Amino acid sequence: MIPRLYIDAPLQEGAAAPLTADQAHYLKNVLRRAESDRVLLFNGRDGEFEAEIAELKKKAGIAAIRTQTRVQQAEPDLVLCFAPVKRGPLETIIQKATEIGVAAFAPVITARTVAPKINAERLQAIAIEAAEQSGRLTVPTVKTPAKLEALLDNWPTDRKLIFCDEAGDDDTQAWGGCEGRAAPLLEALKAVDSAADKWAILTGPEGGFSKEERDLLRAKDDVVAVTLGPRILRADTAAIAALALFQAARGDWRDS
Repeated sequence: MIPRLYIDAPLQEGAAAPLTADQAHYLKNVLRRAESDRVLLFNGRDGEFEAEIAELKKKAGIAAIRTQTRVQQAEPDLVLCFAPVKRGPLETIIQKATEIGVAAFAPVITARTVAPKINAERLQAIAIEAAEQSGRLTVPTVKTPAKLEALLDNWPTDRKLIFCDEAGDDDTQAWGGCEGRAAPLLEALKAVDSAADKWAILTGPEGGFSKEERDLLRAKDDVVAVTLGPRILRADTAAIAALALFQAARGDWRDS
């Protein structure tokens, strides 16, 4: 298999593309590639190109771009808003959501968020690696964490927000009781304007959203409250399940 690398540089046939020290090390010492071997390059803007390794040194490398293999294509404008969790599940969310096809990650600090601090640089590196391995042509960005209230105050009116609301309205009953529960995600999507093309999915922390947060979210016009089924899901499982359902119903999985 030809290695794929993301580079933050213009790509065009006949040009030379710089390789970082980490990329040169990966090609030479991990994959045992050498000069004249082929690689695939993408930058999220110009499509994908086949290139030939022209130079591999300890601190850098150069790839000679040959031919374009894929043109840049539009991807679903889908943002994952999520309450940060512990490192292992958090990195799973970033990796799998990148593979599924999100455009950006927006960490959200809620009342019950247990791990409000994130290492954005590491999460971005995980997203890059997942994009390289999954064959997608873009890399999702990792945004600066924001409190839920601030996120909603600045929410764009042209973007629908799918709120994964697993609770009911009765605090005396397990899982909130039967009243006030949202519709299943696929059912809820059918009732939304089919022309909408900007979306976001919001998943909560390990302890769920507070009553005040649920009330705040449900009061917003652009929020679509949904449920992900009859079982309690881990935070990372919920994010992956919601994204998969959305992509199958509204995203680019329909065209695959």
